[in-house]
Amino acid sequence: MSDLPTRATARNTGADEEKSRGILYYLGMGISGGLFALVLLVGALVIIIPNLTGSLPLTVLTSSMEPGLPPGTLIVVKPIDTNEIIVGDVITYQIESGKAGVITHRVTGITNSSDGTRTFTLKGDNNDVADELQVLPVQVQGKLWYSVPWIGYVSNFVNGNAKSWLVPVIAIGLFVYAGFMIASGIISGARKRKRRRARAQREAERAASIAAATEADAVEPADNRVRFD
Repeated sequence: MSDLPTRATARNTGADEEKSRGILYYLGMGISGGLFALVLLVGALVIIIPNLTGSLPLTVLTSSMEPGLPPGTLIVVKPIDTNEIIVGDVITYQIESGKAGVITHRVTGITNSSDGTRTFTLKGDNNDVADELQVLPVQVQGKLWYSVPWIGYVSNFVNGNAKSWLVPVIAIGLFVYAGFMIASGIISGARKRKRRRARAQREAERAASIAAATEADAVEPADNRVRFD
């Protein structure tokens, strides 16, 4: 009976170590999974969704639309019928029709001409005065759909000169990550099975020890009384 407390203590210690390893393992898995999900989300916002919807991802470079759209913000501009534009919309327009430069400001006024054409007055939220020139429908690239703070610089990097090699690198990284996760799962499963076998063996030894002690306690003492016939 004297070895039972020692066995129980060893068993509890093993269980505590297993529990500690489990917490660290699942914590690491959670952080890793969160980072992986973040990468996928950024990829979806910057590349996949704009490509599927024909939208235009842009990066805010100036402070004219602060505080709502500070520099570094990713904005996704979705094509829109210019007849649907209303005062208060944030739209992106070409500075000069047919040229690359664009501005994203808020519509503060709409003028309808007698011939049915419309022109738009725009102003940056952080600017004191409206844009100098009226914007024609042909200049309008689209309406602000959604924005993501600080991701604009990532978009610039992805869509710049790095695009040719970045996509293959990301793909390889995802394959490596998937292989790591599979290997980790296999190793973790093998360790768990080993711990279960060891625990079952300890339980069996403990049960056998208890049974032996119980059997020893159940033996009746010899009858030493003197009988007189």
